Amino acid sequence: MNPIVVIPARMASTRLPGKPLADIAGVPMIVRVWRQAVAAGAGPVLVAAGEAEIAQAVRAAGGEAVLTDADLPSGSDRIHAALRSFDREARYDVVVNLQGDLPAIGPAAIRASIEAMTRLGADIGTLAAPTTAPEDRINPNVTKAVVAWNADGLYGRALYFTRAAAPSGDGPLFHHVGIYAYAREALARFVALPPSALERREKLEQLRALEAGMTIGVARVDEVPLCVDTPDDLERARRILAADS
Repeated sequence: MNPIVVIPARMASTRLPGKPLADIAGVPMIVRVWRQAVAAGAGPVLVAAGEAEIAQAVRAAGGEAVLTDADLPSGSDRIHAALRSFDREARYDVVVNLQGDLPAIGPAAIRASIEAMTRLGADIGTLAAPTTAPEDRINPNVTKAVVAWNADGLYGRALYFTRAAAPSGDGPLFHHVGIYAYAREALARFVALPPSALERREKLEQLRALEAGMTIGVARVDEVPLCVDTPDDLERARRILAADS
């Protein structure tokens, strides 16, 4: 196994334009994510940049970046395009798609996404954290992973992802953490597929893989990492990370 971590980033975020270069305690957010990925020691780290200014910020910090078409429809398409440009010899057989808006992502979580794929022999690996918060149950912005967990409760196979409260009944729900480790062939297959019916309905890209019969392994993590989607999220990240620096 020879993994690589690829971080897709573009400036045209709907809710927070210019998000990759947002300053957090003196450091652009994309550079913070890149540093966390490097600390994971899971393989080389590449930023798939939609604009030149993102690539410049990463290179100024000592990282590697590939410029991709700003109009690519998704992060998966962006990392696939970057990988084809960066690794024409196909040296890397596992590709971690790490969101560029997780400035405090734990290195262990990045490694766990790979473990979820390899331990279960799945096409894709991802993460989920338990939650019992009533507000998460009813929040459509909290994607729930419905997982057939192994006996140890640490790894399992994804059955479905939804914005609704599922499964019903007692017990925790599992908040999906949007990090994906793909077998390289699975990534190529995934981006070649058209959007699926359930994907369009739930607006969840990973359902395309499930509808196509691909398997997704899930690793259980203790908490959902800090994610920056809105101006309020950015201010919270600035307070937390300034206190930690």
